[in-house]
Amino acid sequence: MLDMKFVRENPDVVKQNLRNKFQEEKLPLVDEVIELDAKSRAAKKEADDLRAARNKLSKQIGALMGQGKKEEAEAVKKQVTADAERLAALEKDEAELTERVTEIMMRIPNIIDPSVPIGRDDSENVEVKRYGEPVVPDFEVPYHTDIMERFHGIDLDAAGKVAGNGFYYLMGDIARLHSAVLAYARDFMIDRGFTYCVPPFMIRSNVVTGVMSFAEMDAMMYKIEGEDLYLIGTSEHSMIGKFIDTIIPEEELPKTLTSYSPCFRKEKGAHGIEERGVYRIHQFEKQEMIVVCKPEESPMWFDKLWQNTVDLFRSLDIPVRTLECCSGDLADLKVKSIDVEAWSPRQQKYFEVGSCSNLSDAQARRLKIRVNGKEGRYFAHTLNNTVVAPPRMLIAFLENNLNEDGSVRIPTPLRPYMGGAEMIRP
Repeated sequence: MLDMKFVRENPDVVKQNLRNKFQEEKLPLVDEVIELDAKSRAAKKEADDLRAARNKLSKQIGALMGQGKKEEAEAVKKQVTADAERLAALEKDEAELTERVTEIMMRIPNIIDPSVPIGRDDSENVEVKRYGEPVVPDFEVPYHTDIMERFHGIDLDAAGKVAGNGFYYLMGDIARLHSAVLAYARDFMIDRGFTYCVPPFMIRSNVVTGVMSFAEMDAMMYKIEGEDLYLIGTSEHSMIGKFIDTIIPEEELPKTLTSYSPCFRKEKGAHGIEERGVYRIHQFEKQEMIVVCKPEESPMWFDKLWQNTVDLFRSLDIPVRTLECCSGDLADLKVKSIDVEAWSPRQQKYFEVGSCSNLSDAQARRLKIRVNGKEGRYFAHTLNNTVVAPPRMLIAFLENNLNEDGSVRIPTPLRPYMGGAEMIRP
């Protein structure tokens, strides 16, 4: 959420940002919110003036009564009563105007970084760099569920009966590999100085609206019926929520955390949920990283975060590339994002396995995450990034480490988590 003062003073910048994000339908909101804010501030000033006048009149009534001037005191009392009625009306107006201003402000997107390429959707994202040499083996690489089924490692039919499409059972070596990747990712991030955390898997609505836009919330979140609770779509939600309504001493920054959680997503509006696949599903597990830092340090942390993901995938012999997300592909709270994509030998193309985002002070402003600095208080900056998200990451792992005989090589860093195995065989 933007600072209202910034919107008042820079309406043309805010409008151009909407055009850059191809959200022209929101342009009238800028003028509307500026007008409503002016009315709200006027109502507040009049209310403050009436409160000050009431205090003076109350003292005047006491003085008049003490002087025996009862009739004059009664006249002043009538004025106090009239002012009280006007004050009540103003307070109601102010509350309604403030609520409407906040509602609109939460729909106006964050100002994107000047380095972000302008584009309408993810088809216009820009490749930044490739890491590792993409390899296409001489043999045919089967579809990922076919690889898993050769190990008796997945049961989609049973999951469909139990929960419906978009769910799965992982079994045996594949299930162990899934857990091994998460454990390795956990220790990888701990070795890089991040504090490990297991957060709540449900959050309240005020946290949901604090960490994401209404559009994202509608497309992603599952609500618990009858309670003010939502299942998290990523642990970033509860990890950033951990700092809600706090004032952090500046010397305690940055806060660098890595978290494990299951994730639950409706995938509303998503296409291509493959009945026999686990690429886009309703439930998965993920290792995440988040940073809460000083504003001037967020660009540096942004580069560190996506590099962590690149380094982890390369340590498991998976070629990856980074993509700069264009303006139209950025969620409303984000100022800049880099996607990490892994190489698929079967498809002979890259596919997304992680996303790194800098949200500047958008989440902090909504959640009131403040920093107590030497020169006063200010809003922190927040960032997040995927470490790994199996089972999608498993697709990249299995395809890139598959041998012609159907066995799967276990890279050296992962072997301690697989009981020392160098290979798993169907």
